[in-house]
Amino acid sequence: QVQFVESGGGLVQPGGSLRLSCAASGSITDIFVMGWYRQAPGKQRELVTFINTRGATSYVDSVKGRFTISRDNTKNTVWLQMDFLKPEDTAVYYCNKVPNPQSWGQGTQVTVSS
Repeated sequence: QVQFVESGGGLVQPGGSLRLSCAASGSITDIFVMGWYRQAPGKQRELVTFINTRGATSYVDSVKGRFTISRDNTKNTVWLQMDFLKPEDTAVYYCNKVPNPQSWGQGTQVTVSS
């Protein structure tokens, strides 16, 4: 089973940017859809964005125009570029398969605060 390791989170001021990375322990070529999920304190984990192997993407309304997902199957990596960050983007971010996510990584904490 492929494991995912997320990195790139941190503390950023509102309006700032972060780039998250998701490194897979094995090939993601056969994983048709990969996504980024997030879990804010006291809330359920939600799917924020996903991308298929053809590069087609989808975003929840709250991040459209601000977040960009990308993947490189040759590097077994998925990225999330987050711009114009808002305090409500504060959460732990995870990458995983879509649908039927498998075991979760540790995630990476994103905190948006002044």
